[in-house]
Amino acid sequence: MKYARLTKEQFEEMHQEFINFLATQSITVEEWDKIKNEKPEVAEEELDIFSDLIWEGVLNKVEYLEHFSPNQMYLFNITAATMNLIAVKIENDAIDITTTEGYNWLQNNLMDDSVNIYTSTKAISDDRNKDIFALIKQGANITKGDLYRFFENVVQD
Repeated sequence: MKYARLTKEQFEEMHQEFINFLATQSITVEEWDKIKNEKPEVAEEELDIFSDLIWEGVLNKVEYLEHFSPNQMYLFNITAATMNLIAVKIENDAIDITTTEGYNWLQNNLMDDSVNIYTSTKAISDDRNKDIFALIKQGANITKGDLYRFFENVVQD
């Protein structure tokens, strides 16, 4: 398995897609039930293959990721060739940007001396999706990039 098995809830949400996946392999519902009962290791392999296919489809579309911790925010823009990072670090332990109050403080105090904004760019490895998945496993969330674009304008001014 290249990524991670989908959760039970995710499988339930993707029930129809999984049926279609089995159908592409000419496996009927009856045959699937038989495989689960008689060859559980084969069933496990099918679940893993399906999970990887779903992850590949999702990761192929990812352009932006965000990761928040109490005093840091990492905003990523991922292209075919590069991973661009805007990092915001708050040098004030009393501020926790994972809370509404802390985030509001950041919005109102971007130019405060305790707010540091860094940028970085690195080349994507041979396996772009694996790079993205590693960030997701560390707690990053897929986004539409609004926050990245906002801070991109801040650092360009």
